Amino acid sequence: MVDRLVNSELNTRRIASVENCFGSSGVPLAIPGRVLVGEGVLTKMCRKRPKSRQFFLFNDILVYGNIVIGKKKYNKQHIMPLEEVSLDSIPDNQQYRNGWYIRTTTKSFVVYAATSTEKQEWMAHINKCVEDLLRKSGKKPPGNHAAVWVPDAEASVCMHCKKTQFTFVQRRHHCRNCGAVVCAACSTKKFLLPQQTGKALRVCDACYERLRHAPDPDGTVEQRASKLNISGAGDSSNDDDTDEDLPGSAEAHDEPRFYGDNSMSTADEQTANSSAIAATTTTTPATATPSASAAAPASVNC
Repeated sequence: MVDRLVNSELNTRRIASVENCFGSSGVPLAIPGRVLVGEGVLTKMCRKRPKSRQFFLFNDILVYGNIVIGKKKYNKQHIMPLEEVSLDSIPDNQQYRNGWYIRTTTKSFVVYAATSTEKQEWMAHINKCVEDLLRKSGKKPPGNHAAVWVPDAEASVCMHCKKTQFTFVQRRHHCRNCGAVVCAACSTKKFLLPQQTGKALRVCDACYERLRHAPDPDGTVEQRASKLNISGAGDSSNDDDTDEDLPGSAEAHDEPRFYGDNSMSTADEQTANSSAIAATTTTTPATATPSASAAAPASVNC
C-alpha cells in the first residue's frame, strides 16, 4: 500500500515531476514521509463556470492547479491540508453528475468526476488518507468549514432582498460566511472570520447580525465587526475562478492514477516509473506570470 512507497525512488521521482510541472509558480513538495497517492483531472465548479483543474493527492495534502499544458505545465498551485478536509457526496441531477463537496476551514468548493467509478475512487482515497492522518496525529477533524460559494449563473437577482437584478453596473458579491450571492446594498459590513483569514471579510447583512449576536467566548465580537469600505472592497472574485483557461489547456480526459494499490500491476509500476523519469528529466520549470491570475498564494484559498 502507500506506506511501502514512502522511501521509494519511484515516489521521489513522481513528486519531483509534480514540482517541475508547477515550476516557480509552486512551492517545494518533497518532504520526508510524503507520498504521492494519486493524480488526475477533476472539474471544479468555479464562480463563473466549471473549469478543469489538475489534482494531486498526497498522504497529507491535496494540491490542485490550473492546466496550462496538459501533463506538462500547471500554475496557480493551491495546497489544502488533509487534516482539515471533509467530503460530502452530491446527488446527481439533470445537469451535473458524479460530484462532491471538498470542504476545509478556509475554502470549500464542488468538484465533478467524469464517471461514477472515478468519483468513488477519488472519495475513497481522500477519505482513507484523511483517516490515516488524523489517527496518526491524534487530532480531531475541524467542526466548522468555509461556505461553498453559489455560482454566479445560479443567481440573477440578489439572494437576500430578492429585488436587485444583477447587471454590468449592479455587481454580484459573495457572502464569505454563507456563500450567497448578494448585492452591494445587502452586504455593507465586514466581519472577522478567524477560521478563514486574519482580516475582516465581506458578509451579507443577515450573517452580520447573526454573527454579531452569537456567543463569543473571547468577548471580541465588536472588534471582529466593522463597516465595509466600499471603495476598497471591489474583490468579489473567488481566487483562481476569475482566470480564463489558457489556450491549449483543454485535453482529452484520462483516467486518474492512484499509486500503491494492490491492484496496480508490475507493468503499471514500470510504466509509471518511465513516465516519472521522463517528466523529471525533460520538463522545464514554468516561469511565473503574475498577470495571468487573480489566485491566492499556495496553501491559502483557491
